Amino acid sequence: MPSITIPSPAKINLFLAITGRRKDGFHDLVSLAAPLTWGDTLRASPAKAISLTCSDPALPIDESNLVLKAAAAYRAATGWRGGAELRLEKAIPVGAGLGGGSSNAVAALRALNRLAGDLLPEADLLRVATSLGADCALFVGNAPVVMRGKGDQIESLSEAAHRRIRGQRVLLFKPGFGISTPWAYQQLASTGTSYLPAPEAEARLAAWREDEKADISQLFCNNLEAAVFAKYPALAAMRAALTERFGLSSLMSGSGSASFALIDEGVAIAPVEAFIQEKWGPSAFVMTGTLA
Repeated sequence: MPSITIPSPAKINLFLAITGRRKDGFHDLVSLAAPLTWGDTLRASPAKAISLTCSDPALPIDESNLVLKAAAAYRAATGWRGGAELRLEKAIPVGAGLGGGSSNAVAALRALNRLAGDLLPEADLLRVATSLGADCALFVGNAPVVMRGKGDQIESLSEAAHRRIRGQRVLLFKPGFGISTPWAYQQLASTGTSYLPAPEAEARLAAWREDEKADISQLFCNNLEAAVFAKYPALAAMRAALTERFGLSSLMSGSGSASFALIDEGVAIAPVEAFIQEKWGPSAFVMTGTLA
């Protein structure tokens, strides 16, 4: 079999409500997350054993990498003992809240499943993906989903709701530093006052889903922001500056440090990109993408 190429898209959280802490130490959430048409790429070629290389030399390629964890989980689920040379081409920045690691894991599952002759049907692929991480499940289908629980309970959107999201242009921007997801959740837990009660979160999400004329920006919610912005005021300052100067509303994705703004067609992006890079310097990451 020739080598295969699997896209590994980034995601953003259009709505993210952390509703409380669970007894197992994880947090419950209600979120609407959407993949982009942009992200990493995973290439897989048949081989005698599983191996991984990566275009980003700073990214560990040992057993801590979710790609290799996915390979181990696939073998355990299927008994397949084939091998693959896996090459990960990174574009999604690390520590951004854009789901790069989870997306990579699902791309690895898909690549190995193809090499193995599709041993796992879609439902079983979803089950294995969910075992790898709380938000891996959202990448199994290439469409916006509502996530609940610790991110492992997935609900598809109606076609009408999907149409309101699909094709939306977004500007992603991230400073030169990343943010640890466990740290962000610990900061939120330390206050205990920033949780959004589940009934309120569900009501806000339902209101948007039921109002077919509601703009996507009316979804915007991320109650991790207060904890993160207290430590990293540059994120809050950039949000205020983009609103004041360009009239843009932005939101942090996941636990950060990346944020995004919705950009209507016909609106010039170059001045916004130049402004962000001027304020945050050459280490800033800025790019334009489209929601899938």
